[in-house]
Amino acid sequence: MTYWINGNQCEHLPVNDRAVQFGDGCFTTIRVEQRQPILLPLHIKRLQKGVEKLFMPALDWLQLENHIKQVVKGCESGVLKVILSRGTGNRGYSIADTIEPTQILFLSSYPEQYITQRQKGVSLVLSPIPMGINPYLAGIKHLNRLEQILIKRFIEQSQVDEALVLDSDGLLVECCTANIFWRKGKNVYTPDLSQCGVEGIMRQKIIELLTKSDYNLSCVMRYPEALAHADEVIICNSLMPVIPVCQIQAHKNQPAWKYQSRELHEYLLPKCLTP
Repeated sequence: MTYWINGNQCEHLPVNDRAVQFGDGCFTTIRVEQRQPILLPLHIKRLQKGVEKLFMPALDWLQLENHIKQVVKGCESGVLKVILSRGTGNRGYSIADTIEPTQILFLSSYPEQYITQRQKGVSLVLSPIPMGINPYLAGIKHLNRLEQILIKRFIEQSQVDEALVLDSDGLLVECCTANIFWRKGKNVYTPDLSQCGVEGIMRQKIIELLTKSDYNLSCVMRYPEALAHADEVIICNSLMPVIPVCQIQAHKNQPAWKYQSRELHEYLLPKCLTP
């Protein structure tokens, strides 16, 4: 992996940076194909929304875009993570003394398992760790990811591909690293993320694609049992970009919910893979 901090190739961050102290910032993860940052305008909009929500200092967005394009110009296939920290500060929570944000970029290889999973599909298990409800922070990809870290630990211990995550009221939200859609006939559903969760870049693209198709899309608040009656379930993020779900083990002592159809997946995948 190669790292850049504030435009310079570097691997060291000040210990008083607020990303270290408080997870005070936001980030986005970009798929790189043929030396191009895929869906870059949507990623920039995501960062802008995060900066606005967190009352972070203004950035030179054009400069950041140009830096991103410069960093990936030698990369045929990879992943670029862009982190914006509020910057350095004192010990306390106050943001009054912060001067300018810290920009962190790092480039890594593309996760090869996504290629296999697009063909074979994945299995999900219900996470015992819920996601806390916070409407103010809902949607943005802030740096406080402790819930996802604990869920990922559960996934690794369970030796499954992904986890189905609920909020503290038991409603569907997303997966650990992906958003989720399910289909019943021509009706497609995805969880309402107004209370918690991340509004993923690929989720946004899929919503746009479906609104122009003959599918009927609804953003809903549902309990996980809604998936038991689905014809098809898919998960998505900017790297996958779309993967079919083979089965979901929602309850330990009950049969898994299994899915055979890939109608929606086959419709979306070519459109989502295209740069």
